[in-house]
Amino acid sequence: MTLFGDPTIWLPVVFATLMGVSILIYVVLDGFDLGVGVLFPFADDAEKDRMVASIGPFWDANETWLVLAIGLLLVAFPVAHGTILTALYLPVAIMLIGLILRGVAFEFRAKAPATQKPLWNQAFFYGSLMTSLSQGFMLGLYIMGLQWDLPSVAFALLTGLCLTGAYAFIGATWLVMKTDATLQDKAVAWAKRGLPGVVVGLGAVSLATPLVSPRIFEKWFSFPEIMLLAPLPLISAGLIVILFLALRHAPDSQDRWSWVPFATTICLFSLGFLGMAYSFYPYVVPEALTIYEAASAPESLIIILVGTLFVLPTILGYTALSYYVFRGKATELRYD
Repeated sequence: MTLFGDPTIWLPVVFATLMGVSILIYVVLDGFDLGVGVLFPFADDAEKDRMVASIGPFWDANETWLVLAIGLLLVAFPVAHGTILTALYLPVAIMLIGLILRGVAFEFRAKAPATQKPLWNQAFFYGSLMTSLSQGFMLGLYIMGLQWDLPSVAFALLTGLCLTGAYAFIGATWLVMKTDATLQDKAVAWAKRGLPGVVVGLGAVSLATPLVSPRIFEKWFSFPEIMLLAPLPLISAGLIVILFLALRHAPDSQDRWSWVPFATTICLFSLGFLGMAYSFYPYVVPEALTIYEAASAPESLIIILVGTLFVLPTILGYTALSYYVFRGKATELRYD
């Protein structure tokens, strides 16, 4: 026993929380810049330049959160890391190819000859699409217990499409906030068309999660849990109504409320993530390994925690600084 209690209990919870927060921040931050890439085919050349300018100062920092989440999984829950990545080897490989393609295209589209720019624009789109679809597929397969059977793969394909739509939606709301004039009007239209897909995706995940496990079903629908958890879907429905109204009236003449759709979408994604975290706790591998069974030795976790206490504020600091420095509407992205 220590000053804080049994380290075999609280240390796995701390690292599971850190990993979950890292994943949530990644989904929100890298989600919008992936979504901007997915929307590329619907914009003209000048608008594509403005879209890239809106994410240019942020996309590198955004992807840091994915590295942190996977790093925490590896060092804190090594057994789970091996199990999860073994089951998801193919979609992980596709995701990495997509991320590499995005990164290369992002730089080359601004430096290549004008005749080659459309090629790199296509590469940026396909890299964003591959990354989004593979992440959604991994989410669906994880919910279904990492099983490669027909129903699981079919559900994973559905969540792949839905998450891609959700990324495109949050990307559109980002553009509503960061752009103006014609592109902002287009972004509002994209977001309006994407909102039904977000609702379907959230509904599919919310309905499927309790059905894949009697344990999860009982956590949500037994008494008094069902009464305590009832506000979650009600709040989600309220946020969807706010999104509908905000997009219906955006942008106003003075562009005062262009941030509302993006902020509301962040809240909606966060609620969905909290619901999933509640459903699967204490399992890190669904119905197979708990965070306590998969955790590294307490001595190792203490050392890792000390390092995390230095690394995490640094990542938070430069992320917050980049968003502060480059606040306001996006301007032309230049390399000279």
